[in-house]
Amino acid sequence: MAKITKRTVDTAQSRDRDYVIWDDELPGFGLRVFASGKRSYVIQYRARGRSRRYTIGLHGVWTPETARREAKAQLGRVAQGDNPAEERELDRKALTMKQLCEEYVMDMQAGLILGKGGRPKKTSTIEVDTGRIRRHIVPLVGNRRVQDITKADMNNLMRDIMAGKTRISVKTEKLRGRAIVRGGPGTATRTIGLLGGIFTYAVQRGIVEHNPTHGLKKPKYRVRDRRLSEAEYRTLGEILDRASTNERQRLHADVLRLIALTGCRKGEIVELNWSDVDFEGSCLRLSDSKEGASVRPIGLPAISLLEERHANRSGSYVFPGQGDDNAVGNFPQNWKKLLGQTPLFDVTPHVLRHSFASIANDLGFTEITIAALIGHAKGSVTSRYVHTLDTTLVMAADTVAGYIKALLEGARFQRHSYTFDRNARQQAIARVLLDANPVQ
Repeated sequence: MAKITKRTVDTAQSRDRDYVIWDDELPGFGLRVFASGKRSYVIQYRARGRSRRYTIGLHGVWTPETARREAKAQLGRVAQGDNPAEERELDRKALTMKQLCEEYVMDMQAGLILGKGGRPKKTSTIEVDTGRIRRHIVPLVGNRRVQDITKADMNNLMRDIMAGKTRISVKTEKLRGRAIVRGGPGTATRTIGLLGGIFTYAVQRGIVEHNPTHGLKKPKYRVRDRRLSEAEYRTLGEILDRASTNERQRLHADVLRLIALTGCRKGEIVELNWSDVDFEGSCLRLSDSKEGASVRPIGLPAISLLEERHANRSGSYVFPGQGDDNAVGNFPQNWKKLLGQTPLFDVTPHVLRHSFASIANDLGFTEITIAALIGHAKGSVTSRYVHTLDTTLVMAADTVAGYIKALLEGARFQRHSYTFDRNARQQAIARVLLDANPVQ
């Protein structure tokens, strides 16, 4: 044994096997000499009845003096009950955010992550969540250890996404597909919401004790409260009528028209199967809507549109695309082509859905009735045993769809005639229904 100095290190000869030169001034501190000739500084100590060895680092990076100071610090921690070797081992095994996210995605795909209503997440939701993980979360904090993430880190991540630090344009697996990742407040809020779910998953698995996203103040982004005025409905009707004269545009115009007449979500109409349409019951029996299985009452104008398409049906989809049996593709691009150079450039399928609900509210229907019409969770008709819808819901669907159809065809109503004068309002509704279902 000898005091470990630079001379000791320089003169230490390598042997066939590794060996340790122990310091005679600081018990437990030593120089390990490898058979390869490398040298490193170590400490040896006992913790919970076991002998443990902790490597400080290689000679060259550490000098004998700096290694001695580090050895004193670590042996001092040992005296207080800490175990540096075990902590380092746990650090090596600690999950990174990227690894946690990969496990979360695998469990999502296996149906083990429950979403809305306690149901496994839908395929479309899994695709969106996976995209946010790969394009925002992993680039920003993927290499960080899960247990080291703090609320401040989550706040910084949110600010980075808002500022567009993850902005990128990448090619997708779809033919000629690209994903334009812009960031912004909306993306930041949704990504933090997803991270909240990922950390809840980590807490449930015992990986961390607390969710660092809890209590985080999220930005308010654009609230989607845009609705069509009656004049805009008339403009939309003109646009759809012109598009219907073009064979290539008619399919997408019919999709928009049906969304306007039913208040359904975009995906519910684009992916609509003929097996989902109940002509006799005047409803759509959706097996996989956002709220799960859902029975949706639809009005006579919507039924008429569907009957017209049914007469010329091809395949199982109401709005078929290319191929043997595929749903219509490129709908977002085509609705933008239809409306992009018009006064309704900012109208989206969600705006049509919101406008449908707003018209229903204008006509005096209750919140629970409107919820049932548009398939909100609090009003969805979900029982698979429901064969005949409540007459009130069917009449409500007829009234709202009839009113919207009349607006699309250019009808004009005096605002006061149905907002303030109840009798005149009922007469206006009756006229709309008569137009929608003329007496034969």
